[in-house]
Amino acid sequence: MMSNLKINDELQRLEPLEHLRIILRGAGQVMFQPSAWTGLFFIVGIFWGSYTSHTPEVAWGALLGLVVSTLTGYMIDMPSEDGRQGLWGFNGILVGCAFPTFLGNTVWVWIALVLCSAMTVWVRTGMNNVMAPWRVNSFTFPFVFCTWIFILAARAMNSMPPEHLPDPTLPEVFSSTIDLHITNLITYCLEGVSQVFLIESWVTGLLFLIGLAISSPIAALTAFGGSALALLVALVFGTAGTETAHGLYSFSAVLTALAVGVVFYKPNLHSALWAIIATIVTVFMQAAMNVLLLPLGIATLTAPFCVTTWLFLLPLLAINNEENLDHSNWNPDNKRHLAKHSQTPKN
Repeated sequence: MMSNLKINDELQRLEPLEHLRIILRGAGQVMFQPSAWTGLFFIVGIFWGSYTSHTPEVAWGALLGLVVSTLTGYMIDMPSEDGRQGLWGFNGILVGCAFPTFLGNTVWVWIALVLCSAMTVWVRTGMNNVMAPWRVNSFTFPFVFCTWIFILAARAMNSMPPEHLPDPTLPEVFSSTIDLHITNLITYCLEGVSQVFLIESWVTGLLFLIGLAISSPIAALTAFGGSALALLVALVFGTAGTETAHGLYSFSAVLTALAVGVVFYKPNLHSALWAIIATIVTVFMQAAMNVLLLPLGIATLTAPFCVTTWLFLLPLLAINNEENLDHSNWNPDNKRHLAKHSQTPKN
């Protein structure tokens, strides 16, 4: 504990601007980018999409969740390197997007949002400890797990009205057609990127891609390609047209493509093929989890990404001829091909 306290004392002595960078990196880390500029573009995209859809509470919830989870990392002596990389905040910002999206706008919902955002920090550490022997990471599952707890609890709590949650129902076969004009297809792909933060806006998706490109151009191309591939698979296999058009079959695939194709393996032909297969499987995982959770009336969130990526990383395939392969984190010391982007974050 004393060593941790000394480490966090070091963080507390940083310049105020560096603390701001740490917070912004937390937003960027949702898509594995320890870049404050990437995080800034993500936040701008969230505010644009939220205000244009007349749901500003989503943007402010995202900002609150990001700040609360980052501050929690300081307060409970989490490893300082995680803090510098922005790894305290990325689950919290997603919680902040989810609560106003699914629950009513009451003071108690905002209090629960603060609690849930903070909770993701120690839950992430605990899950990573459990998964360490398997050499994989919890990714965004702390956000998924904690948010599921709170939105399920909302069904039994009058002060947390589940106003925007889907009604629990049994699955049924349904479909609808969508407009396949090229401009619409591009819009669907961009919305697939924006839905990573539960935002439906092609402008937001474009801002996210710009933010990714600042940190890693290959990541931006992979994110858009993952969304496009997921859209193609969803269309070929006849998923519900409305959900497909709104990017709801693409957002987890975007994260899977980034994780497998860019972050945990060095980008090359072999890792690209492995990422393509993983991205396709994510669409089926999304459909399966939609059916599984429909009777409970809760959203899958990013669970399809987490489960699929675990399935593709757990075999520890030496695709890049690496020795002692470890997928437990994506810090530059663990993933050397990322070092040029994230040695000791400066932006």
